Amino acid sequence: MLPTLPADDELVICFAHVAYRLHERFSALGTGINSFAVRDLKNLERRAGEADVLVISGLWQNDLLDRAKKLRFIQAIGAGTDQFPREDLAKRSIRLASARGVNYRAVAEHAMALILALSRRLPEARDNQARRVWRGMIGDPGQREDELGGKTLLVVGLGQIGGRLAQLAKAFDMRVVGLRRDPAAGRGAADAVHTMAEFKPLLPEGDFVALTCPLTEETENLLDADALSRMKPSAHLVNVARGRVVDEGALIAAVAARRIAGAGIDVTVDEPLAPDSPLWGMEHVLVTPHTAGETRHYEDNVIEILRDNLGRLWRGEAQLRNQVV
Repeated sequence: MLPTLPADDELVICFAHVAYRLHERFSALGTGINSFAVRDLKNLERRAGEADVLVISGLWQNDLLDRAKKLRFIQAIGAGTDQFPREDLAKRSIRLASARGVNYRAVAEHAMALILALSRRLPEARDNQARRVWRGMIGDPGQREDELGGKTLLVVGLGQIGGRLAQLAKAFDMRVVGLRRDPAAGRGAADAVHTMAEFKPLLPEGDFVALTCPLTEETENLLDADALSRMKPSAHLVNVARGRVVDEGALIAAVAARRIAGAGIDVTVDEPLAPDSPLWGMEHVLVTPHTAGETRHYEDNVIEILRDNLGRLWRGEAQLRNQVV
């Protein structure tokens, strides 16, 4: 039996995020729906019992289920939902939807920015600027900045993000090879699309390997030591997926030994990245703090998905937008 929501004049929404201004943006719409914001776990635990709807991602803890007795719907703020206990939610008749697609353009642009930065050696340039060093010309062509035209980009996870990245890469005259569960659904910007089963055999073709796939049982540690050993020594890894898609220890070892040229990573296994992680100090690694999806329009984009799903729940529709549970 599908859960029902209270009427809009009785509904209570809790927006739970440490930084995003979701409650403020939602209140400005004048919907008449009661809502409040919490910005830390302590206040979330204290007020979770008030909420019929919870808009949340990083602050989620499984023990909130025992506190949130009224809860009927969780709207995740991000595309990832691996932190939520799906079976427990289903048992309690709590629906869950992701915000998949909310930032696909932003994440694809960030991935392309990492590719360009690694190709044009921008991290080195920034480091030199901080040291007030004007680098001279380089005689060895293999040590110079590079061009993207003619290079092969392997996109692992040719969904919305991967498909948009493929379009951007084609604008730089790159050859794009995509991988996804159903290759037929990924036809478009990529020059070729293969099944995920062909991931490791295709790795030697990639000058850049971009991870844009969701974290699942099949993709956890997908890029392990064996996979890294199949990449070209001149190849770069770009990860805008999830940290656990990569065996982080194996990546550190591969970069340190120069078995691959370097990496641009927006996600790590543990976030924030530990201060003593070798990744911080690696010359050929560019780290961004899981900011690929952040834009000035993020809150409005999430709220648009939330309002769509509230409408579907009120109408008793079985299918939610980006439904997970």
